[in-house]
Amino acid sequence: MFYLSSVTQAEKRRRQGLVLADVPSTLLHMEAGRLLPVSVEDYLASEEAGTVRPEYIGGEIHAVAGESVEHNAIAGNIYAALRNKLRGGPCRVFIENVKVRREIVREDVFYYPDVVVSCHPTGIERLFVRWPTLIFEVLSPSTENIDRREKKLNYQQMPTLEEYVVVAQERREVTVFRRANDWIAETVTSVETPRGSCLFRRISYL
Repeated sequence: MFYLSSVTQAEKRRRQGLVLADVPSTLLHMEAGRLLPVSVEDYLASEEAGTVRPEYIGGEIHAVAGESVEHNAIAGNIYAALRNKLRGGPCRVFIENVKVRREIVREDVFYYPDVVVSCHPTGIERLFVRWPTLIFEVLSPSTENIDRREKKLNYQQMPTLEEYVVVAQERREVTVFRRANDWIAETVTSVETPRGSCLFRRISYL
């Protein structure tokens, strides 16, 4: 299983607890009491036929936790604001059901960001984005540690990513991580966030 060394054992166990939940049974094959790795090809084929959104980490499948209404509304507002701001330019914005793919040391990782922007003329495949420019995650209690640690560490190693933004759901707080700032966190708690223009003034790439 692919994890960076700074991901804690507790986070690994939390991830492992999601392996079997709501994952299509056609992807789960056992041998000697353990799950066998799933190929990228089988994972992508099952995604087209399935109704759930499992993420893929180095051959293992992890179901994605369900969203609250507030989570969905925040992601939708970010998507709508970005779509209006980027209209007519080279960048494209996608929401929720579009994966990003990261490849490193022969390991593949597929995540479902809440909102992703790509400003590259290539790398937008039919089922995923290979070259993201901006990624947004709306935090939930069950995913906050994964979003702030595991996903941040993986996202920031994608060569085209300029900024990673995490948006709190239960408080007015936005944290921006920028490549140009060595991925140091910049946290905003203005009353205008996470839905107002302050968020986008803090994103230097836009």
